[in-house]
Amino acid sequence: MKSFLLLATLLTVTLAMRDQSVAIKGKLRCGDKPAANVRVKLWEEDSGPDPDDLLDEGYTDSSGGFSLSGGTAELTNIDPVFKVYHNCDKGITPGSRKIKFKIPTSYVTNGKTAAKTFDIGILNLETIFAHEERELIVS
Repeated sequence: MKSFLLLATLLTVTLAMRDQSVAIKGKLRCGDKPAANVRVKLWEEDSGPDPDDLLDEGYTDSSGGFSLSGGTAELTNIDPVFKVYHNCDKGITPGSRKIKFKIPTSYVTNGKTAAKTFDIGILNLETIFAHEERELIVS
């Protein structure tokens, strides 16, 4: 009986999980120059015991442009964040500068493919962002 209840609970949880997706695009600059070859990542951050999910990653192109998209199956609404790892105006402090932006929930869509894309616009990475961090090794 216990194994039946456990199986029924697992089946219910599995069926309750739903595919959700998100997409982001934009352009990065370092002062008056394109921020080319900058590491960018799209994450789904979880609170609690569920680990964060990497949805997509890449590098900016020669003009500083990027486009990322991805999705995951979750019981609750996903909390997507966009992370940038760069060395624009970093000074002598070791490691890459790391900034994080929360993506509005209105851009999260049901399904495996994002129905709309959040355009974050043009960001100048010389800006000192609140809650900026350092990452010694960026993979």
